[in-house]
Amino acid sequence: MNVSLMSLIVAAADPESESSFWHQLLGGSVTRTETHHFLQADGFPVIVVQHVPDHVPPRWPDGVPLQMHFDLAADDVAAMDQRILDGGGRRLRPTDDVFTQQGPRVYASAAGHPFCVRSARPGRRGPTPAR
Repeated sequence: MNVSLMSLIVAAADPESESSFWHQLLGGSVTRTETHHFLQADGFPVIVVQHVPDHVPPRWPDGVPLQMHFDLAADDVAAMDQRILDGGGRRLRPTDDVFTQQGPRVYASAAGHPFCVRSARPGRRGPTPAR
């Protein structure tokens, strides 16, 4: 039996802002229906933003536990940080000196879903598990 990852489903009260955030960050194209937005970007499975009117984002690390997250690699972390902030995302950790921190930079998407950005430069450590 062959199994493959077809899509990632992301809940959001406002699918437009969430799909726009990921589209700005990853590129590709978005197809919209009344209840779902489908982002197709090279190198990624389909990201489906599902309209969930009463969605409450996780409050990680201090609150509702993290359930899943994206772990992205970027060759220019400073440029990625700016793209995230310009797209409606926010820093979760650290909230200050993001460029001297070791390990992943932790953000939240427009709908509040946590995700990490790591350096893709050679010699950097690989992913570490979320706590």
